[in-house]
Amino acid sequence: MEMLTDIVVRKTTVSRLPEVDFEKLEFGKYTADHMLVADYDHGEWSAPMVVPFTNLSLSPATLALHYGQTVFEGMKAFRMQDGRINIFRLDKHYDRFARSLDRMCMAIPPKEFFTEGLMKLIETDVNWVPSQKGASLYIRPFMYASEAKFGVKVSEQYRFIVFTGPVPELYARPIKVKVETEFVRAAKGGTGFAKCGGNYGGAFYPTQLARQEGYDQVLWTDGKEDPHIEESGMMNVLFVINDTLITAPLSDSILDGVTRDSLLMLANGLGYKIEERQLSVKELADAFRDKTITEAFGAGTAAVVAPIGVIHIDGMDFHLPVYDKDSVSNQLKNKLDSIRSGADDDVYGWNHIV
Repeated sequence: MEMLTDIVVRKTTVSRLPEVDFEKLEFGKYTADHMLVADYDHGEWSAPMVVPFTNLSLSPATLALHYGQTVFEGMKAFRMQDGRINIFRLDKHYDRFARSLDRMCMAIPPKEFFTEGLMKLIETDVNWVPSQKGASLYIRPFMYASEAKFGVKVSEQYRFIVFTGPVPELYARPIKVKVETEFVRAAKGGTGFAKCGGNYGGAFYPTQLARQEGYDQVLWTDGKEDPHIEESGMMNVLFVINDTLITAPLSDSILDGVTRDSLLMLANGLGYKIEERQLSVKELADAFRDKTITEAFGAGTAAVVAPIGVIHIDGMDFHLPVYDKDSVSNQLKNKLDSIRSGADDDVYGWNHIV
């Protein structure tokens, strides 16, 4: 692969870094000073550039605004114990980004654009990477159909952008979720496995209804007559039942979560029994009644691990036991944190050092 040694960097004249209180971060509030940009036009990519973070100028006829050709990724960079910066599982995130783009009939940026562009962007905004425990630099690669033509068609022009921002740890307390059996997040043969914008916009309404009832998120099911659990909100979900870690198998309606994959690999290394299989709502309710379920937690880039305290099923709230340092979810999260920070050896080759 030819290396992109000459990525142009056009630095901002005024940094917004002094505006950030790193002790009181809010998820999604702050964006770093620069972004990576590259354009695709009729079969060719322009050279990627690092430029000051700024607003976009779009034609009202821009195809992405009308027909949904827009895909994003969510990644993180961490400041390690020795001061180096680690972009976590960069290769797997690129592969998922490419699969999502392919599903949406969109051009795929060359991997060197993605890899070296991210490294140059993080180097440029290295002071934005937090050092506080649990905090990280969130990385948002995304792409949209930029062609200005309102006829229904696959775009021939795209803009690829990556921006970043410091974020805190999410979901310090166990969350309350409601099993959703009326609305469906994704259907077989659809785009559920892709990180396209429509998947998220379509999930807002049932999530808002659940929040009005006092729940933080929903547990999505597959919409069948005998429904099975698929995801938790925008995360994969895992359960500990009869001392076995259970999670739904990957399919075209379930996101191939990078955190999910990482936790399963760690669990296997720690000797936990793992089952990737369908879990029906009935089996989940029976596990509560039989007291065989001890944990349930979401897994995703933003939250990492989100412990679940309450699951609402068919009009009844079921409560999980109190989590402690010996909980499976905590052990997996702590092991993952140790690898990303450099406290433990990166035996899986997950850390991409800037």
